[in-house]
Amino acid sequence: MHKKRGYHHGNLRQALVEAALELIEEKGPTGFTLSEAAKLAGVTPAAVYRHFEGREDLIAEAARQGYEIFADVIQYAYDSGQPSALSAFEATGRAYLAFARKYPGHYIAMFESGISMNRTPELAAVSARARGVLEKAAADLSEFIPPDRRPPASMFSAHVWAMSHGVVELYARNAGGRSPFSPEDLLETGIGIYLRGLGLVPPDR
Repeated sequence: MHKKRGYHHGNLRQALVEAALELIEEKGPTGFTLSEAAKLAGVTPAAVYRHFEGREDLIAEAARQGYEIFADVIQYAYDSGQPSALSAFEATGRAYLAFARKYPGHYIAMFESGISMNRTPELAAVSARARGVLEKAAADLSEFIPPDRRPPASMFSAHVWAMSHGVVELYARNAGGRSPFSPEDLLETGIGIYLRGLGLVPPDR
């Protein structure tokens, strides 16, 4: 049973976002109502509409906040892997999995709610910042791929982004998963196979 949340005066908007995140994690992005979010935040349903036009607006704000965290996490991972292009690239993949584990409500709002990243300028900007870090990591690593096999950095990063999402869906949210291998091992093995298929000349770590 949920415990009704309290909130500090002037912070109702954030209290509603936190309630939505809890409900998203438990019931999915379409499995709750604004009334449920209001009840969990400890306010009347009418109070929600002073801050959000509807459930999608509330989910979009949860997604925006998630992308703010995600972009910082991926940037830190990329920086921590320097100066090795391969280590930096693999670090961004591990950061993706770690984010999905630690912030499941945000993750679902961002990637599984059907909310367009162009819904608001703020959401578009921060999601582009996160993608930009992974594209930079891909561009660094693609310098080691023969030119005739080198995909555009945006395509390269999108493939690994999709691979990371697949690992999350299969294993990363379930501690231990259904595999004798860790999600990180599975992702790095997948990345290795993908890079070898492109003819990558392994850079020094």
